[in-house]
Amino acid sequence: MPSVRKTAFVILVCGACTSCSVSGKRRYRKMRYTSRSKPQAIVWQNALRSKLFRVLRINDPISSESPAQLHPRTLSVDRKNEYVLQEMEIDSTPTRRIKIVFTLPTHMKGPFAAIVVIAGHNGTRYTCYESEDGDLRFANVLAQKGYATISTRISQHEVYEKGRTLMGERLGDLMRCVDFLESREEVDPQRIGCAGRSLGGEMAMWLGAMDERVQATVSSGFLTRMDHLEKKHCMCWKFPGLRELVDFSDIYSLIAPRALLCQNGLKEPRSQFTVSVARSALKDIKLIYADFGQPDDPVFIAHNQGHVIDLPSLLTFFAAHLGQQHPVDE
Repeated sequence: MPSVRKTAFVILVCGACTSCSVSGKRRYRKMRYTSRSKPQAIVWQNALRSKLFRVLRINDPISSESPAQLHPRTLSVDRKNEYVLQEMEIDSTPTRRIKIVFTLPTHMKGPFAAIVVIAGHNGTRYTCYESEDGDLRFANVLAQKGYATISTRISQHEVYEKGRTLMGERLGDLMRCVDFLESREEVDPQRIGCAGRSLGGEMAMWLGAMDERVQATVSSGFLTRMDHLEKKHCMCWKFPGLRELVDFSDIYSLIAPRALLCQNGLKEPRSQFTVSVARSALKDIKLIYADFGQPDDPVFIAHNQGHVIDLPSLLTFFAAHLGQQHPVDE
């Protein structure tokens, strides 16, 4: 297997909350994005990404000089009609291993564009291939259409290693999936994307924002504001130091100028991921894309369904930004 740079995770102490008060009151969203020049926007992104790595308690992979080995092991192989599905195990940290599902097309030419597929609450590494909900089987559709795909479980609500954060561990596992994709000669490392719905859409936001190797991100059923999630929602999204720094639109802004598609359903209940709140957050995200000279980005789809993935726009988006695959007999 080719030797490539991998992500090594270390525990860091968060100091973000020590200066978050003014006259005894918390200051929220200190790193809110406001329009500025492109060079200044890049400086803002780098500064915020560094701060978020600290509060997530994982390291910045860009500054990592010591590659962490994956030590992959194949557990099973299942040959489908148009792709082969392998269940594997890799190192997430030096003391913890995770199971992944990895698929490769059998009817297309490589190297392949690859998608990190992310299931939501109660999801497993197999959900996006086998779910009874048709929209959640989007990984199966992507695999059939010639993309390499990878999935791991991020729906846990317990922290596995002392000193870590839940969101940091979830994100760390997904970044190790990107490490794995980079290590495979069948995968084009310049054409990596990610996608998910609900908690999966949230983690797609985090992965696209924090891992610049991801070139195209689809976040479905999640674009909202933090105030909207303070009631009647699972609070696993919230951790110390987060709200003092940002709102979700600022995290999404770290993806610019890379490709971003957000989807929200017009039939979402008012307490959930409504289109009106999503459009409000979208205005904030558009600021940085305009500063990068891309005023028509990001793409937002308000579809006529509820809390589901709009599969046609997802497929069109990935084809446009990661390229079409070519049959073997061409």
